[in-house]
Formats: sequence, C-alpha cells, structure tokens
Amino acid sequence: MKKKAISAALAGALAVSLLSACSSSSEPQNIADVTSSSSEAASSSTTQEAAEPAGAQEMTFVLNNTPDGLDPGVTNNSFAQYVIINCFEGLVTYDESGSLVGGSAEDWKVSDDGTVYTFHLRDGLKWSDGTPLTASDFVYAIQRVLTPETTAQYVSMVTGYVKGAQEYYDGTGTAEDLGVKAIDDQTLEITLLQPTSYFIDVLSMWVYDPVQQATVEANGDSWTTSAETYICNGPFKVTEMNANESVVLEKNENYWDADNVTLEKLTFRYILDNSTALTAYESGEVDGIISVPSSDYARLKAENAGLQVYPSYGTVYYNINCSVEPYDDPLVRKALCLAIDRQSLIDNVVQVDAEPAYSFLAPGYMVDGVDITEGRSDYGLSATADVEAAQAALAEAGYPNGEGFPTLQLSYYQDDTVSRIVEAMAEMLKTNLNIEVEVSSNDWAIFYENVVQGEYEVAAMGWSADYLNPMSFLPLFMTGDSTNNSFYSNPEYDALVQQVMSESDPQAAAELTMQAADIASNDYCCLPLYYKSNTFLMHDNISGFYMTASGNLYFKDVVVS
Repeated sequence: MKKKAISAALAGALAVSLLSACSSSSEPQNIADVTSSSSEAASSSTTQEAAEPAGAQEMTFVLNNTPDGLDPGVTNNSFAQYVIINCFEGLVTYDESGSLVGGSAEDWKVSDDGTVYTFHLRDGLKWSDGTPLTASDFVYAIQRVLTPETTAQYVSMVTGYVKGAQEYYDGTGTAEDLGVKAIDDQTLEITLLQPTSYFIDVLSMWVYDPVQQATVEANGDSWTTSAETYICNGPFKVTEMNANESVVLEKNENYWDADNVTLEKLTFRYILDNSTALTAYESGEVDGIISVPSSDYARLKAENAGLQVYPSYGTVYYNINCSVEPYDDPLVRKALCLAIDRQSLIDNVVQVDAEPAYSFLAPGYMVDGVDITEGRSDYGLSATADVEAAQAALAEAGYPNGEGFPTLQLSYYQDDTVSRIVEAMAEMLKTNLNIEVEVSSNDWAIFYENVVQGEYEVAAMGWSADYLNPMSFLPLFMTGDSTNNSFYSNPEYDALVQQVMSESDPQAAAELTMQAADIASNDYCCLPLYYKSNTFLMHDNISGFYMTASGNLYFKDVVVS
C-alpha cells in the first residue's frame, strides 16, 4: 500500500494492498492487488446490479494493515483511507461512475479568471454529534492543515494552490491574507494563486475535509483515537475502536443523505496475514478482504469467487537515479529499459493479468470521452526484451558488451513478491547487458529514506495518483520537486508542466501533458514495468460498493441481500 503523497512525506509500513497508497506518492508495490489489465478492470467494476435488502444490514471487511492515524488533516497513508472516506465528506466526492459530484457542497461556481471558487453548502449540514456544520468549519480545517504543529503530510496540496497558504504556513501571512473565507454559514470562497483547471479534482482529497474545531481543541491529537471523540460528517460514524483489531462504523443519522444509506453497520477488521484473511473470507466469516494473495489470484478468478477488479490510475516502475554516473546518461537508462522482459515478469513472476508499461504516465484519464494516452508512442520499448537494441544503446554509451560498466546496485524493500521481481530483473540485466548486478533490500522506511536522499542507483518504486488528473504524475519528474526522487531534470519538460498547471482548457492541457510525458519518456526518466489495477474480494450478497481509480472504496450505497 502506498503512502499517498504529493509532498515529500515519508511512506510508512510495507503494503499489501494498493501499489505505494500511499495513493499516492512513491509507494510499496503489492503485485497481487495491482496488476490486472485495464480492460478487465473496466468490465469487472460495472457488473453489480441493484439488490433488495435482506436480513441484517451489516458487513465485515478485512483490511491488511493498520493505519498510522485517522486524522484527515494529518495522514497521507492509504491504510487510513477506508475509514476516512466513509466517515468524512469534503466539498466534492465521487459517485459510482467515477464522476466528480457535490459532497457537502450542493453546487459551486468559478470566476471568469479561474481563480475564485465559490461553494454553496447543502442545507442543514450537521456533524455526527448533531451540531451544525458550516463554512467556518472548512476554514478552520484548512487553517489547521497550514499550522506546522499539525504536521499535515499533504500540506503541499494546499500551499501549492491556495492564495496566501504558504505565507500562513511560514508565519508571514495572516488569516485575512489566506484565500479561504466563510462568506456566510453556507458559502465558502477559495481563492487560488493562479488559474488551475484541475483544482476541483484536488479538492476531492481528504486533506480538504472539514474537522470539528470544538472536538479537536478539547482533545488535541487524541481526538481520533476514541469513538466518542471521533466526530465526523460522512455517511458513517465510528462507534468502536479496538486497537489493532477493528474499527466499527454505524450509519450516521445526521448525514445529509442518511435516508439513502441502507447499511447499518460496517466493521473494518485488521488481519495482517493474507492467507489468514483469505481463509476467513472463504469460510464466510467475513464479507470481503482488501488484499488478494497473488498465488490464489488465478484460482479465485476461475472459481468466480467474488474477485473485484477496478481501474487504478497508477504505474509500477523502478526509479533510476538520473543524477549519478553512469545513469545520468539517457542511453544507459534506455539500455536498462530495453533489457527487461515485461511480459515474462507478468506471466511468470506476478502471474496475473497486467498491461506492460512504456511510460510513467498511466492510461485512464479521459477528455471528451477519449483517453489522452490513446495512440501515444511506445518509446522504442516492447513487452519482451529487445536484447540487440539494449546492447546497442549500452555500446553507444561507451560500454560495448557491458565492458567497463560498474556493478549495478538494484535495491528494494522487504517484500516476498517484490523480491521475486527484483531477482528476475537482475538476471535479465546480467544476461541481456552482460553486466554485474548487486541486489540489496531494507525495510520500507529505511529504503524510502535512501531513495529520497538519492542514495541508490535503481530502486523498486511506483505511483498511484492521489486525484484523477495527470498532474498527480507530472511533478514526479519536475526539477527540484519534492516528489522527484529520480532527480531527472529537463527544462523543456519543466516549462510544459508549468503550462499544464495554468491551462484552463482541458483539451489543451491534455495536449501539453502528452508533450511533456513524451519528453520525459524519451529520456527514459524511469524504468516502467506495467500499469496497475486494484483488486479485492467481496461476496455476491454485498452490492452497491464502488472504488475510484485513486483507490477509495465507498460503502455508502451498500445493500446486503
């Protein structure tokens, strides 16, 4: 699972669910959960039919790791997302079709110059304790995120867009200077630094969720550690917190759309061992599990055992440190990319359906009904290794037949599946390029710290978008960006990304995006392997759930039949 971060916040524990959720920054890769083809995902996620409630409207869903916290203003850890997105609702949210819709906001308008967003909140919004929720709660929540003592891991998602936010964070600006105002109880105004066509997508992130000032100030950091003080505003509220065992949610009768919430009780149970979780699922002890063991994927699919496959806006790739020799040479990076047999990794190591990747930018973002990556180049790469071309590129870089090339340091974090992939890749690089490869591993925290510090050569990595727009990917290779752990730099790429950021026309932004992606991909800024999907298991008496391409799993429409 990833620690989803557009900031440089350090990712946490090893993941076994989404590719690094943590969402979303560089992330640990769980191969079993992320590698089904996009075409299969598109069809599998739309097969649910409306069902009539039958019996107790209660269900249990297994999570494979405990979150680092449940504060929407602090965490960027995707282990927390299942509780947060079902207990909190921001200004906007996603529906079952993946479309952005109003959440706490009924509607909104954007000024002619694209810098001022005015949101009209729904009538009668309440917190789960029954007290009124107003525009001032959103103002407080954002100011709290911008207070350094909060240690908000997604703070850059506010400072990078909202007028006066960086100054407020630095202590050089005031609340009056901050571009977040409550015009009245039901009207919120957000002023941006510059026109940003995708800002409404950014607002879907939980860092913009409201939090109740009274409960935060009364309980400090501990407000999220007790069911009694975990005041929220979404379709469910927390009624039990059992450390390292479970979190129990029940229907929030004060939610604005409570009349349309059928599920009465939702238990998130923590089972860290995937095999144990699968046994609980197959015995009927639980209704669903988030992590599908790769060794059982084919069997579960063949048995029609409730395998759910959803498109994921993410890519599995390996970082190449572009700042150190000899990897600062695009020809060397090209040779590495050409030497890998992606299809063999998919078929023989991962052993599930997957789409080979030739770029860091994942498919899945549509403009006018067309995927913006449709028809793009393969950048000279293919599903299988092109040994002749790989050796030619390495020779052109000054290392004919691998002569004189230093031992390649291939590093990864401790995970059985990733270990198998690394071993296979090491053998491909040795055989196809005639070079020496030294493999090393560490736990995720130490491994990722080394990556952030540039203390690596080639390292296991990947990315899941934090919001459904290519701008969740493009900063990864911008010069000096906190997420650029490949240390790639190209002024032409940087200039195009800056244009994308301010372009208000979606089609023009898409064209600029692909121009930028072409530049970085032709420079072989990383070593792409495959595009990912999200998979989980759910028994067929549960319907109405849906997952977005950013990995958020919604239960507000669930019916137990």
